[in-house]
This record gives sequence, C-alpha cells and structure tokens, in this order.
Amino acid sequence: MELKHMTLKPRLSEKTYKLSNARVYVIDVPTGANKMSVKEAIEIQYNVKVVKINIANIAGKAKRTIVKNGRRVYKGQNSDFAKAYVTLAENNSLPFFEAIEEEEQQAAKLQEEVEKQQAKEAKKEDKPKRLIGRRTKADKETA
Repeated sequence: MELKHMTLKPRLSEKTYKLSNARVYVIDVPTGANKMSVKEAIEIQYNVKVVKINIANIAGKAKRTIVKNGRRVYKGQNSDFAKAYVTLAENNSLPFFEAIEEEEQQAAKLQEEVEKQQAKEAKKEDKPKRLIGRRTKADKETA
C-alpha cells in the first residue's frame, strides 16, 4: 500500500477534541496497518513530525437479529476497525479542529457585539427624552 494513498480518517468527537489540545490526535486506520507505516503516512500527508503512535484494534460488535414473519432474516456483525493515537512534536498540529475553533471565536465576537448593542440601548433609555413642539398637560405634571 502506498503511504500517500493510505486512508487516514480523523475521529471527530468531544473526547478527541480534548486530546488534540495535548497534541494527541485520533485517526481511523486500516486494520492491517502497523505503527511505522501509519507514522510515515501521516508525516508524508500532513508534513508534521510524529513523536509517538499507539494503535488500538477494536473488534466489531454483533448486531441484533431481525425477525420478519417469524423467521430470522439477518444476523450480522459490525466491521472490525483500528484507531491510531498519534502524538505530534511541539509546534505541530493537524487541521482537523481548526473550523471548530474558528466558529468558537466568531461566536465570542458576535456575543461581544450583542452586549455592546444592549449597553448602548440601555444608555439611550436612561437619557431624558426631549420633547419637540408643545407640551401636553401630562408632560407638564411629570416635569
């Protein structure tokens, strides 16, 4: 298998996002891949320096049997898969979670603008209103 064409699919979840802050990324790899081939493939495809790799082989779970018209129609099992925990060197990162971080920054910026607008409106409400034209009796009583 060519290393440039090895399928490396990132696992995107809250747990892997938390691990990525410590420069550990979780990637689905082919079940027959070993640590050296995964390391070389990641270094070639993403231009980063890999320090450490752990590979976990996960066995597929049995699926429930479907019963139609009193007969068992399907009995199966999920496929086995392997995931690699890749630790990168200092100042290296993979671009998997950049979109999420960008979205968080935009949300914070938007929230800040909303708070500014609310403060501005509150300040406007605190100012006494100027009356243009004639005053009514009710206005004279409140003044």
